[in-house]
Amino acid sequence: MSLIHLRSATTSFVAVNDGDALPIVLHWGARLPDEVTEAELLAAMRPVVPHSSTDEVMPRRLLPMPVDGWRLRPTLAGSYADGTGFAPQFRCGAVESSDTALRIVAVADGAALAVETQYTMHPDGLLEIGATLHHQGSGSYRVDALETSVPLPMDAVELLDLTGRWCRERSPQRLDLGMGTWLRESRHGRTGHDGPLALCAGDPGFSFRRGRVWAIHLAWSGDSRVYAERSPVGRAQLGAGELLGAGEVILKDGESYCAPTLFAAYSERGLDGVSAAFHGYVRSRPSHPTTPRPVLLNTWEAVYFDHRLDVLTALADKAADAGIERFVLDDGWFGSRRHDGQGLGDWVVSEDLWPDGLTPLIDHVRSRGMEFGIWVEPEMANPDSDLVRAHPDWVLKVPGREPPLWRKQQVIDLANPDCYEHILGRLDALLRDHEIAYVKWDHNRDLIDVAHDGHAAVRGQTLAVYALLDELRRRHPGVEFETCASGGGRVDLGILARTDRLWASDTIDAIERQQINLWTSLVIPPELIGAHIGGPHSHTTGRVSSFAMRAASALFWHLGVEWNVAELRESEMAQLQRAVAWHKEHRTLLHTGEVVRPDTPNRNALVHGVVAPDRSAAVFSYAQLATDVTEVAGTVRLDGLDPEAVYAVRPAEIGGLPTCQQMTWPEWVDHPGTRIRGSVLMTVGLSLPNVHPEQAILIELERV
Repeated sequence: MSLIHLRSATTSFVAVNDGDALPIVLHWGARLPDEVTEAELLAAMRPVVPHSSTDEVMPRRLLPMPVDGWRLRPTLAGSYADGTGFAPQFRCGAVESSDTALRIVAVADGAALAVETQYTMHPDGLLEIGATLHHQGSGSYRVDALETSVPLPMDAVELLDLTGRWCRERSPQRLDLGMGTWLRESRHGRTGHDGPLALCAGDPGFSFRRGRVWAIHLAWSGDSRVYAERSPVGRAQLGAGELLGAGEVILKDGESYCAPTLFAAYSERGLDGVSAAFHGYVRSRPSHPTTPRPVLLNTWEAVYFDHRLDVLTALADKAADAGIERFVLDDGWFGSRRHDGQGLGDWVVSEDLWPDGLTPLIDHVRSRGMEFGIWVEPEMANPDSDLVRAHPDWVLKVPGREPPLWRKQQVIDLANPDCYEHILGRLDALLRDHEIAYVKWDHNRDLIDVAHDGHAAVRGQTLAVYALLDELRRRHPGVEFETCASGGGRVDLGILARTDRLWASDTIDAIERQQINLWTSLVIPPELIGAHIGGPHSHTTGRVSSFAMRAASALFWHLGVEWNVAELRESEMAQLQRAVAWHKEHRTLLHTGEVVRPDTPNRNALVHGVVAPDRSAAVFSYAQLATDVTEVAGTVRLDGLDPEAVYAVRPAEIGGLPTCQQMTWPEWVDHPGTRIRGSVLMTVGLSLPNVHPEQAILIELERV
């Protein structure tokens, strides 16, 4: 036997070769010493044989299958047309390993099947797993599932994942992991507003800063399944895979199926450690934005469909005065689009609205020192559109019936080469003929009852969207793309491999966004999460919020404004200018630092912070969302600081200090610049004011 040990500074993944059988997985979790041996691990971990079981221990193989005695979900499910090949036994064909990577080819006995699996341990501890099934031989092999999984210890007995709905995405839910399977399936044709984002298992009561946590994320934007399992015989695992439609993948001789990538993170310091692993990986990608994230203004909640040149140029002038750096023209600029019931799919500039084209507006925006961005929704079309009238066969549907309308639109079949080339040509021309730096790419409905050439179509549509984005980025490398799916309906690392920003939710209500942004950042770093300062009255909830609260809920992220700034009073403009300037001053810290979410005993308050990589500075937000049974806010430990440093502590007065339940303030508010040692802030904590509900205060720390 020989040991396979992938490792980072915090995490180890350990397996042991077992002759010609597939390697036995021994450990995924805390970092083990370099000198650890297979003998001591086998001695420490070899389980006993339970009653009413096989006579010998059946270990967990790298690709667990029923033939190995595995009674939880297997890696591969499928068969040939005659029913054979349903239970292949894999043998080890090739193994290549180093301290950070493992590649193994598993070949099935008596079948022309091979699974090539690659494991990569990234420097921040994120484990990346890819698997591809190859078919070499006669006949056709139908793939029902190819899923990747990682082992769990039996004492990881509490689960946390995320659910939600439109304008309430990524809401946490917890449950005990008992015996059996906890399974989440998405059948939206996109990730879904209720997508779990990450499935986490850990010690009872684990939190942002406490407890061991094991977590997985599937980088896929189509239908999917994620699961957690425990069995009475001492087995447990987390796993995920694409949810394939019937007959969606049938491999002929020489064909392959590549499963979506699974990412797995382990942390000994709660959910913040999971986030550190994901954020470190995402920030290391070559495609990750390296320039400061421009503050943008989106026109939607400012003017909606009121696209007049004088209105928009006036809006652009005020945006520039406020310090905005990017002006994004939202829905309504093309074809016959005057409301959401017509024109979608006709990606040509409206001659009625824009007799001289978009160039006058773009030139004006650029003359004010701003970039120009534009909204599109290329995967959809209204039935009342020139595109559908000319090509009704391009609607993605089962022959002979129409899918139900959703937002008065249908999905178009991008797996159809003619449809794909048409959309590619329209978008290519739009970007070629105009000075456009940014595209907001929307996706406003689920895929329901869809088929391509009479077969299940979600996988093909998802891959076509990926290909379309990839090709547009190849042709226009300077253009940035935002992923939006009626808000946060498509948030995953598959779509984010092709985009530079995500719209986390269609709500910009400050209270709702506190939770949505917080939990989105479980996997996604702040600089990729769009958050906007809106007007006082929320379009989606009817809630009225102070400027200070609206700003505090947006400033940590990729900042935008979605507000008719042309109508602002002088005092409101001054507040907005101050908030934009503060964000620009601090965005390098906010978008490169470590996300820290201190635990608070106040159930109706959220604390969120970012600490600079060298721990020289930090910014924290304390938001009181509602009243709590505890009248006094008390102290909150500000984690992640340098314990030996001394910090100057001060409030950031953006829009004024929040209103409070009493007239007295903590020392650091009354005397900005109060000096406190990092070890005190981390162990004793910082006293917080008794903030009224729906108020927030920002805390700045600078090492002195």
